[in-house]
Parts: sequence; structure tokens; C-alpha cells
Amino acid sequence: MTLEMISDDLRFNAYRVEESLQNDKPHFAGKLVERRIADLPAGEVLIKAHYSSLNYKDALSAHGNKGVTRKYPHTPGIDVAGEVVCSESDVFSAGDFVLVTGYDLGMNTDGGFSQYVRVPAAWVVPLPPQLTPRQSMVLGTAGFTAALCVEKLLSNGLTPDQGEVLVTGASGGVGAVAVALLAKLGFSVTACTGKTEQSAFLTRLGANSIIERGELQQPSTRPMLKEQWAGAVDVAGGEMLLNILKSLRYGGSVACCGLVGSPVFNASVFPFILRGVNLLGVDSVNLSLTTKKTLWNKLAAEWRLPALDDLGVDIRFGELEGHLQKLIEGRAVGRVVLDIITTS
Repeated sequence: MTLEMISDDLRFNAYRVEESLQNDKPHFAGKLVERRIADLPAGEVLIKAHYSSLNYKDALSAHGNKGVTRKYPHTPGIDVAGEVVCSESDVFSAGDFVLVTGYDLGMNTDGGFSQYVRVPAAWVVPLPPQLTPRQSMVLGTAGFTAALCVEKLLSNGLTPDQGEVLVTGASGGVGAVAVALLAKLGFSVTACTGKTEQSAFLTRLGANSIIERGELQQPSTRPMLKEQWAGAVDVAGGEMLLNILKSLRYGGSVACCGLVGSPVFNASVFPFILRGVNLLGVDSVNLSLTTKKTLWNKLAAEWRLPALDDLGVDIRFGELEGHLQKLIEGRAVGRVVLDIITTS
């Protein structure tokens, strides 16, 4: 089935962020608009979206961060799952269920906050049969990134008998999945959060203990701190990442995947050369498609979370703006899933 069999005039809804000037300053506002298939970017695979999910990068794009999205108007949404409508690729056929995360989707290519999405075939992952489209978006980029962090820690020798594993930003999307996945794999997990009122939520995910993030943000001039963590997943960067490095146990590792605190930290080499610790960088955007397929299949099978369906809260297009604002302000909890198929 070729793309030409779908009319370019087919109309659908999409959340569109537009840029304007207010008091001589750039202003960005999103709204639901009607678009046509012809308006979509080029690509071999046309997908009827069933679900997307909300990530911090989506909030940045929706609020005009030019480091994420250069040109407006734009449709955010770095994740999407749905059904192939038609394909010019031999790999996919109409009716296939697929997902797309990362690459340029939702950044400078119109993304998943839309009833239809068109992308290159090289971005598309077949949906594992054990996952529904919604379940894949409960995970989304945040959950996939958490899994990458855990995989890096494991490949660097982390085992449950070595001691406590720390997860920062534990009530957010990446952190929540990291806590749940580490707990499933038998690790004792300490959840670090600025939302201690979410302690019950974190305990349900599997956290053994909970600490307030201020405990890890106190500046210290000491080159090293007391050994405490066998490993860590960090979404914060900045002073928190520095203190984690200083307090890793001998040979421990921290998987770093975020910068919500700061992209900058001023470290000495002492933890690296005296305790042999490891700072592991994690990127979920530009991985090979083969690597993405392998990890998605693992998340669908041996790493499948026991309460996956309950980890996400569903919203509709009309609720997008409020939830994107929560993400920007650091008030979001867990995973938020955009239900597109119900409103199609």
C-alpha cells in the first residue's frame, strides 16, 4: 500500500504551538488545529496515532525552547504509538502496530501530539506483541531512558548484593520507571525526590527508602564524601551529580541522563582515581534502531513491569497545556499518556 492511496486532503487534529510577539518579546501558545496529510513532513511511513506521552523535552518545545525546536509553528511529541496506515517501506505494511521514540520526532519534525504522524522508516520500531500501544507510551522515552540507565549499570557490573542504588528525580517519568525496574530486578532502591508527599507512590513502585533532594544538593568543598551508593541513576546533573560521584562506593557507577538541575558540575578526579568510580552517559535519541528494538523487546518481556498499566495517567488534547506547564514547573508525577485514539 503506497502513500498515494491516502488523500492529501484527509483532515485531522493536531496540537500546534505558534510563535508571536507580545510587547516585542517572543510568545508561544499551543492550540488544537485542523491539518491535512499534505502538511506532514516527508517520510515512508504514515501512522495513525493511538497514544503519545509527555516528556520534559515536549514541555520545552511547547514553551519555545529554541535548543529543542528551532522553527514554529510546530507539533511537539517525541513519542508516538499507533497503526501503520500505509508505507513505502518493505519493512512495514498497513495494519502493523509500531512505535517511534527519539531521533528528530517532536523536535524539528512534527511529532506525536497529532492524529497522524509521518516519519522515515528508519525511525520506526515494531510494537512488541506483549505490549499494547498505550503500554508502550506509559513507558515512552522516559521509561526507555530509565531502562538504558539500568542496562548500563548492569553492564558495568552492578549487582543487588553490592548495596543501595540511588535514583534522583524519582517521582518524575524517568525516575519512577527506574525505581520500579530496579526493584523488579531485586535491587534495594533509595528514591530521591523534591516531592516527599509522593512517598506512598514511590513505596508502591518498590523504593526501600526515600530522601529529600535537599540532602544531595548541599555544596561541599570536600573532594570525596562517605561511601554510600553502589550505583545511581541521575536525572539532575549539577551539584547533585557531583555529590553522588563523591559518595559512590568503590567501583560504583552513576548513569547520567538529565540536566534538570544544571548541565554544569565542577568535579575533581579524586573519586575516579581513588575509588575507581564510573560516570556513564546515557542517550536515548540517536541509538541504532537495532539497539532500540532489542531494549523494547526486553521491556515487553523479562523486564516488563508488574503494574505497568497503572503507572500512567491518561489525558486528552484539551488537558495538554496544563500538564505541559506542570512539567516545566517540576510538578509532574509519574507518566502522563496522551490518549489520541479515543478522541479521533
